[in-house]
Amino acid sequence: MLASPRYEGPAIISMSGEPGDQLVPLVRQRWRLQATLEALAPDDWAGPTRCDEWSVQDVVAHLVGVNAFWQASVQAGLAGAPTRLLVGFDPAVTPGLMVDAMRELAPADVLEQFVASNDSLLAVFDSLDDEQWMTVAETPPGHVAIRVVAHHALWDCWIHERDIALPLGVTPPVEPDELRSSLRYVSALCPAFALSTGRSFADVFAVEATDPDESFVLVVDQCVAVRDGDDCDIDEEVRLRGGALTLVEALSLRGPLPASAPTPWRELLRGLATAFQVEMEVGDQLR
Repeated sequence: MLASPRYEGPAIISMSGEPGDQLVPLVRQRWRLQATLEALAPDDWAGPTRCDEWSVQDVVAHLVGVNAFWQASVQAGLAGAPTRLLVGFDPAVTPGLMVDAMRELAPADVLEQFVASNDSLLAVFDSLDDEQWMTVAETPPGHVAIRVVAHHALWDCWIHERDIALPLGVTPPVEPDELRSSLRYVSALCPAFALSTGRSFADVFAVEATDPDESFVLVVDQCVAVRDGDDCDIDEEVRLRGGALTLVEALSLRGPLPASAPTPWRELLRGLATAFQVEMEVGDQLR
C-alpha cells in the first residue's frame, strides 16, 4: 500500500518530553549495533534475519539508506524546507529495491558505509539546540518535530538490531530508555498510519507496560498526541497491557499481541500490517 504522508496542518504525531531527550539512547543504540556488526564472522553476513528474504547484509544495507534519509530530512527541516520525498512510498516494496542496489558489495564495504552514515547522522543530531529539535522534518507518516524523527530513527534501528542479532543467537541488551521510546513511538505509529491513509476517527487509547513500568495515553483525532501518565477514566476496551518488550515486538509486527489485547488495538495493528503487507492469522500470529 502506498504511503500518504501528512504534510499540511498540525504534526501527525506529537510526543511529550524534553526536546533533546532522544540523543543519548539514539547514540548508544547505534554504537552498540555497530560493535555487534564489527564482531561478526564473514559468513554471518549471509545469515538469515527476522526480515523475510533479507540477510544480515541486506538489513544493514537498508539501515545505510535509512540513515541517509534521516539526515536529509533533518537538514532540510533545519534549512526551512522540509522534504516531501515519501509521497507514493511503498513500505513493503521500496526498501527492498534500495537493498537490491547494494547486494553486490562486500560485507566490509557495507559495514564501512553503515559506520560512516551513523557518524554523519549522529553529528547532525548532536549539533541541535532545543529549538532545532522541535523544527519540522519528514517521516513516513508525515511532517513532525525533529525530536519525533529521532524517535522513529531509534525505534526502527532498535527493532532491526534484534532482527539481526536474535537469529545469530545474540540477545541485545534491553536499555529501559530505548525500550520506552520505542514503545511510545510504535504505539503512535499505528493510528498515525491509519490517519494518513484517510481513516477518520477520534478516540483515546492507553498503554500500561511493565519491565520497565511505563504508562501513557494516545489522544487520536486529526493527529496522534502521546501524553505522559494514565487516565483512570479510559475504558478497558482501549487499554493495552503487557510487558514492554512484548508490546514493542508485537506492535512492530514481530510477534503476537498479548491474549488480553482489546479489539481496537488489534484493529490498529491490522492496519499497520496492511501497510507493510504482513498477513495476520487468528490470534494475531504473524506469518
